[in-house]
Amino acid sequence: MNRSKRRALASITGKVIMALAGLFLVVFLLVHLGINLLLLADDGGRAFTGAATFMATNPVIRLFEVVLFGGFLIHMMFGVGVSIRNRRSRPVRYQHKSESETSPLSRYMLHSGIIVFIFLALHFIDFYFIKVGLVAPPAGIERHDFYHRSLLLFSDKGYSVVYLIGFLFLGFHLNHAVQAAFQTIGMNHSKYTAGIKVFSMLYAIIVAGGFMTIPLWFIFFR
Repeated sequence: MNRSKRRALASITGKVIMALAGLFLVVFLLVHLGINLLLLADDGGRAFTGAATFMATNPVIRLFEVVLFGGFLIHMMFGVGVSIRNRRSRPVRYQHKSESETSPLSRYMLHSGIIVFIFLALHFIDFYFIKVGLVAPPAGIERHDFYHRSLLLFSDKGYSVVYLIGFLFLGFHLNHAVQAAFQTIGMNHSKYTAGIKVFSMLYAIIVAGGFMTIPLWFIFFR
């Protein structure tokens, strides 16, 4: 196998792995959203605390967390790798660009991905790293008390604004990423394209909008 064929195979393999890891994260986001929306329940945090405690203590879920981090890192690393290879393979820009190349969602996937990564890193520090003991919790809050930790964070309007911006970019990222993932695994037939586009947009709106509802509720109704 010559060098060009090896590069092509590596590129295709990278895209498939990135797509599968991304679809895995897509499922996780729905679960995570469902739990976070329990913050809005008027029950003193009982439902949210129960769900968060189950997620933090169940051994199967803790094993799943390792898989989740693996999926996240794989998606990120292969995403950066694929982006770099694509840029190197086309050092001279085409004079006539296709619709996918001129789409802002496509052209700025790497940029939006980096913004989302920075936001998620801060999110991990605020919650997951406290849970595993890598970061000390705020004074007066227990390490596994995610409810009061959330109340403290969302009572800060600056944090809420950052949270809103982070999930706004995640929504843009998801809209294109879900379409690209289905296309990569072979579902790019004209028979499915329109449906996949609608599904991707609805999914991005539901996930991003659902997460953004939480800080908005704290800002205007808490």
